[in-house]
Amino acid sequence: MDELAREKLVFLISTPLYAFFIFGEVLFSYFHNRHYYTTRGTLMNVWLSVLNFGLDFLLRGFVLLFLGFFFTFQFTAIETPWIYWVVLLFTEDFMFYWLHRVDHYCRLFWAVHVTHHSSEEFNLTVGFRSSVFQPLYRFMWFIPLPLLGFRPEDIMLMYAITQIYGILIHTQSVKKLGPLEWFLSTPSHHRVHHASNVRYLDKNLGMVFIFWDRMFGTFEAEDDAEPIKYGLTKNLEKPYHPVKTIFHEWLQIVRDMMKPVGLKAKFMYVFGPPGWSHDGRTKTARQLRDELRKQEAVKK
Repeated sequence: MDELAREKLVFLISTPLYAFFIFGEVLFSYFHNRHYYTTRGTLMNVWLSVLNFGLDFLLRGFVLLFLGFFFTFQFTAIETPWIYWVVLLFTEDFMFYWLHRVDHYCRLFWAVHVTHHSSEEFNLTVGFRSSVFQPLYRFMWFIPLPLLGFRPEDIMLMYAITQIYGILIHTQSVKKLGPLEWFLSTPSHHRVHHASNVRYLDKNLGMVFIFWDRMFGTFEAEDDAEPIKYGLTKNLEKPYHPVKTIFHEWLQIVRDMMKPVGLKAKFMYVFGPPGWSHDGRTKTARQLRDELRKQEAVKK
């Protein structure tokens, strides 16, 4: 089966799957008065998804050539088909974890990724609320995969498959899933990821597997005693603006770069963690957590 046929198969499987679950969640929300969806929020998610998909489609040929170049330098190969696909799943999800972690820990990339987190709602359509410009650099994180002997078309196919799972965990309708919580990224884990609560910031970054977060110190379990607040630590003044939603963080970076500060501070305003400031007016997630711990210690 060639690449085009495989992509059509993924599309034919995923489209009715999305439609079924989204329709089901809309009905559940409506009849249980949960208010998971708004029309404007859903339309914004569709708008960002269309932009992301269009850019992804335009770059597809280039990405195949780019990864194909590194494939010519492969230094190993897996001959057994089932082992090949299982190893590809784990290695690609591992690389995505680090891509996602950089998106959260470096402001330059956060300026792209923030669109995905800017919704104050959390439902299945938020899974389509894409980081619009991520296709411009995402493929570079997968360079190790062709070197390990994975074909570029298989890498892109596996990413499309894992994206299906990644979209379906954007839901409040599914509670904790018992033993699966130990190794899979579940809806519960991903609710934490989209939270603006200080203790939840920059946590649970895995797409399919959660053990990367457990291994590298970015795991946080959902705590029923601390209800999740979705969105950003400072939400957008115009959350439904079709342009400002995409570029608001870039504009703020420009404003910060114009401040009368030294080169080191200017560098940090671009490449440092989101929230970093030279005068402490805004704080990083780590600084906010340190403050929270101190406040909790005083209360005890």
